[in-house]
Amino acid sequence: MKENVLHFQITDWDNAYANGPNIAKGERWPDAWVEPARGYREELSSSGRAKLDVVYGQKPRNTLDIFYPSKPALGLVVFVHGGFWVNLDKSYWSHFARGAIERGYAVAMPSYTLAPEARIGEMTIEIAQSIELAAREVDGSIYLIGHSAGGHLVTRMITTTSPLSERVQKRIVNTVSLSGLHDLRPLMNLSSNAKMRIDRTEAYTESPALLEPLANSRVVCWVGAAERAEFVRQNALLANIWKGLGAQTLVVEEPDKHHFSILDGLEDPSHPLVDALVL
Repeated sequence: MKENVLHFQITDWDNAYANGPNIAKGERWPDAWVEPARGYREELSSSGRAKLDVVYGQKPRNTLDIFYPSKPALGLVVFVHGGFWVNLDKSYWSHFARGAIERGYAVAMPSYTLAPEARIGEMTIEIAQSIELAAREVDGSIYLIGHSAGGHLVTRMITTTSPLSERVQKRIVNTVSLSGLHDLRPLMNLSSNAKMRIDRTEAYTESPALLEPLANSRVVCWVGAAERAEFVRQNALLANIWKGLGAQTLVVEEPDKHHFSILDGLEDPSHPLVDALVL
């Protein structure tokens, strides 16, 4: 008897990872974030609660912004932006610090060198440098969060091959990967890899899903239920593997959220995403 078996195979890799073209009016992003981000920076700057363009390294994009709560900070949140390692900078995301700041935490947002000027392994080192500097500026526990490519970079920080110092590693109590990319091997199939230049060696040395988590790691993998299937799969993948390696893991698929609206919860101090980050 012939079995009716449904197989699925990705044949259009660019479309599998394309967000804007698969979201209604998706062309609005990331430009829709520019004015809210600028407004929030100006609000905090006017009250003396922002340090902008703090230099953490030698390259032109090696700067970060640090935003402070109105009272002494309870700890430090570091937000690493996305953009598929080839686009954007810290200036688009400032308003997404609001939720954590209103909960009493300082928030650092670094830029980093993008492809093709840097390989992903070099970006990993730069993000570690930015966290080290922010950790000197703000005392207390450290909470990492990154969106998309930023989700890759923050989870890379809590692997056993992390470039972070042991002192800073011990201060990290929680990491949130928001629509993160944790296995770089499929991305070698994208046309954009002409810029990213991911090869097999780098995929194995820089993919968090192919590495071991630090002891006592806690990671939240949070994605929009309306995102591309590959982002949903990549989200669950890391938690699945790391659970078997002893990490504390949580998987969340937030209903009705896509790759861009998934960030909205970070503006609301009472949103479950902020709870998952700082609790």
